[in-house]
Amino acid sequence: MGRLGWVDPESFMQRNHELMDAYSAGKLAMEEFMAFSLEPMAGRTPEEVDHLVGPWVEDVIEPIIYSDACKCIAQHRAKGDRILVISASGVHLVKPIAERLGIDEVLGIELDVQHGVYSGATVGVLTYREGKITRLMEWLDAEGENLEGASFYSDSRNDLPLLLKVDHPNVVNPDPVLLEHAQQAGWPVHTWV
Repeated sequence: MGRLGWVDPESFMQRNHELMDAYSAGKLAMEEFMAFSLEPMAGRTPEEVDHLVGPWVEDVIEPIIYSDACKCIAQHRAKGDRILVISASGVHLVKPIAERLGIDEVLGIELDVQHGVYSGATVGVLTYREGKITRLMEWLDAEGENLEGASFYSDSRNDLPLLLKVDHPNVVNPDPVLLEHAQQAGWPVHTWV
């Protein structure tokens, strides 16, 4: 976005780091983060944004996808498990990343489109903390599914509400708060590379 003049790269990255520090500390107001991150997209078409997201996924995200994550996905797929990515990121980012992993079903933060362009706002319940549970339960109801036997993988304390809800919580490269909780609860702790 900086190369296109949509943002001042230095100030954007500085604010992004501040907000990500708040996320890591479990203190992020997701509404504030989304307003910040979506502001440069306001007035742009989904196609304009998708044109940037594809190369970003290929150049930045694909090289850091853990091979152990791919193995885990393959194991669940071999067992016939239905696989859903649920993320606190915008669905415009989550969907292409999931597609690279061969996953078609995603829940992410929905972006508002007005008259064919992004408004800079979100729509509905944000898939963050307890909002992940709300959105997941809505999805399960719509799909005629339930959480029986469900597994969930996370690295963040922000996902504790959903981890506590599933039968098989798994923590992966966890933050210190999540690691402590997982150890006390006897949850599997994975180190993925």
